[in-house]
Amino acid sequence: MRLLIGVSLSALLLANCGEVKDTAKAEADKSAKVSKAVTDAARTAGYSKDRNAYFGDLHIHTKNSFDAYIFNVRTTPDDVYRFAKGEAVMHPSGYDISIWGEPLDFVAATDHGAYMGILPAMDTAGTKLSELPMAKDMFSTDPAKIVAAFQKVGGSVRNGVPIEGAFDQGIVDDTWKQAIEAADRHYNPGKLTTFAAYEYTAVTVRGGDGENFTGGNLHRNVVFKDSAPDRLFSTLNSVNPEDLWDWMDTQRTAGHDVMAIPHNSNVSDGKMFDSVTYDGSALSKNYAEQRMKNEPIVEMTQVKGTSETHPMLSPNDEFAGFEIYDKLLGSQVVSKTKGGFVREALANGLGIEKAVGANPYKFGMIGASDSHVVGGAFNEADYWSKVGIVDGTPEARGSVPPGGAKTWEGVTPSVNADNWFSRWGASGLAGVWAEENTREAIYGAMARKETFATSGPRMKVRFFASHDYSADILSGADLTSKAYASGVPMGGDLAAQDSSPTFLAWAMRDPLSAPLDRIQIVKVWHDGQASERIYDVACSDGASPDTVTRRCPDNGASVDLDTCLASTGQGDPELRASWKDPDYDPSMSASYYVRVLENPTCRWSSWDALKAGTERNPDLPATIKERAYTSPIWINAK
Repeated sequence: MRLLIGVSLSALLLANCGEVKDTAKAEADKSAKVSKAVTDAARTAGYSKDRNAYFGDLHIHTKNSFDAYIFNVRTTPDDVYRFAKGEAVMHPSGYDISIWGEPLDFVAATDHGAYMGILPAMDTAGTKLSELPMAKDMFSTDPAKIVAAFQKVGGSVRNGVPIEGAFDQGIVDDTWKQAIEAADRHYNPGKLTTFAAYEYTAVTVRGGDGENFTGGNLHRNVVFKDSAPDRLFSTLNSVNPEDLWDWMDTQRTAGHDVMAIPHNSNVSDGKMFDSVTYDGSALSKNYAEQRMKNEPIVEMTQVKGTSETHPMLSPNDEFAGFEIYDKLLGSQVVSKTKGGFVREALANGLGIEKAVGANPYKFGMIGASDSHVVGGAFNEADYWSKVGIVDGTPEARGSVPPGGAKTWEGVTPSVNADNWFSRWGASGLAGVWAEENTREAIYGAMARKETFATSGPRMKVRFFASHDYSADILSGADLTSKAYASGVPMGGDLAAQDSSPTFLAWAMRDPLSAPLDRIQIVKVWHDGQASERIYDVACSDGASPDTVTRRCPDNGASVDLDTCLASTGQGDPELRASWKDPDYDPSMSASYYVRVLENPTCRWSSWDALKAGTERNPDLPATIKERAYTSPIWINAK
């Protein structure tokens, strides 16, 4: 009897256990379905697990920046978002400007944190700041007084010492609060992603502490994923970017996810990607890891030049001289080249990693405008420069002879036009690959470095690597899904194996811009020094790279400089390549990124001259080859 009872109890327990498991599974299935339904409902139109290309600009100033208001800029963060949506906004020089092509997908107003909102307050009757002698000089009719007062603010931003009586923390806090509110107000998931952001404006000098803004650029744009703190951290807190990182670490602990994006390393006087810390100490693993946690991407093309590389650093790169700008901020002093460019830093970072165990320069790439007039002039044929009234006309920026002259014979350009404004470019844009157009997805793409930069046109570029891609992967309809499934995208790491991985490079033209000329893969490594090699991997018009030079033949595309009309019949709307490194060495870590070149088109300065009916400035390039750059893929040595 006992045995029978025991068997019966065991059977009952087993049955109950089965019922519990079945019930638990049913509840889990139900929960999963509900969760998926909620997730699907939360997704925006256009969601794709294979990710979409989105374009944006995370570097724009308004009247709240001291170096914008002084040049008659009166736009607000709200105007930044209106411009991004496609609305026309008034330029300080009195004409309407609007974005070229479709509205942007994501954007941020990034006013200087130091003295944010202070100059507008100085210029407002009845405020304490407006009664300062400095304020009266700043807005006087005497140019010498204006310059002196402005330089005093610039010097304070540079040296980190607030001007007594001219700094009001309450005004800065209130202006920052309004900037956050504007970003939140215009955020429209699926349509326009906006971020609360500002610029941290550190500047180095070669010696001396004069009251001016001259020096090497160590600026960063600080971008918050969603929530932002009530008070920002500027150079008036510390001029050392490493202190900014410490502050950012505390913000993450407080629930504010944040990243910093360095820009204009090309004019950092060699300090942006230095071999020592800010105070001259040796680099360490902790330094490298903290820098990469806080600065996963860099802005490597914008109005003030392209920071990819320099002809002095890349003498075998015939396309290295693109929109080179090399003058220190506010001066005619040429910036030091070494330590100031992205390609060299990528290589040096690998060498530093060997020495200390971490890579401080393992960054992805984006572009931006650095516009101070509400938005970027990305179209060469419709260019309005950067600052405001001082460079808002062709004559002021040195593309048209002054005084109504038709030629440049006997003309001496102004110092500002010759050294600065004429050397600036119609650049650039940030591209990201994200599942949808939301803060979470766009920020996530930047954090994982699945980003690319363009010089203005909206070329779409993809880059993957794997040891497992099939030979026919490029021809499959599910190329992207397979590329993700068995490889890594731009911004990713791959362990080295005995033979080279397969790299997939894929570029699509901007329909409003020129056809594509070629796709190149740039390889960098460190074997005691920064080393590089460039491979053309896809050529337009059915051509193939030369087996010796590794270069595509010239496709014959040209520009009629009398009309700025480009030739037709050359170039492709899309290029793809599956490529293995013929010089692969599994014992050597390396970084690879893609550079895509368009057919030549007229530079903005040529367009200015054409529309004015004058001779082109002979000292400026007549044409350019617009381009895009992906974030790298790192192959880690065995």
